[in-house]
Amino acid sequence: MSTTETSERLFSYGTLLLPQVQLDVFGRRIESTEDVLAGYHVQQAEIDDSRVVAISGLAAHPVLSRTGNTSDKVSGRVLELTLDELDAADEYEVSLYRRVAVVLQSGRDAWVYVG
Repeated sequence: MSTTETSERLFSYGTLLLPQVQLDVFGRRIESTEDVLAGYHVQQAEIDDSRVVAISGLAAHPVLSRTGNTSDKVSGRVLELTLDELDAADEYEVSLYRRVAVVLQSGRDAWVYVG
C-alpha cells in the first residue's frame, strides 16, 4: 500500500480540526465525519512548543484522559488520513500526547491522541 493512500482514521477533538492547523500540518483540508469516544474526558494543558502555539494560535490545548466510565463522552471528528499525514500529525503533537488505538461509538477503529 502506498503511503499516500487514505488508510488511517484519526479521531480529533482539538486543534487538528482547525483549518489553519490542517493546512500547515497536512497541506490540505481533511475530510471528516462526526463521532464520539466513550470512557474519556477532556482537560486543558499548557503547550510550551512555540511552533505548535503559533500554528494553532492557542497556548492551551485540549487533552484526553481515560476515565473508563462509558458515560463520559468526548465529541469529535474522524479525519481520513494517509500514512504520511498520520506521521505529520505525530510530529505536530507535542510530547504531552501519545497516539493510541480506540473503538469509537460508531464501532469504527481509529487512532486518538491522549495525555
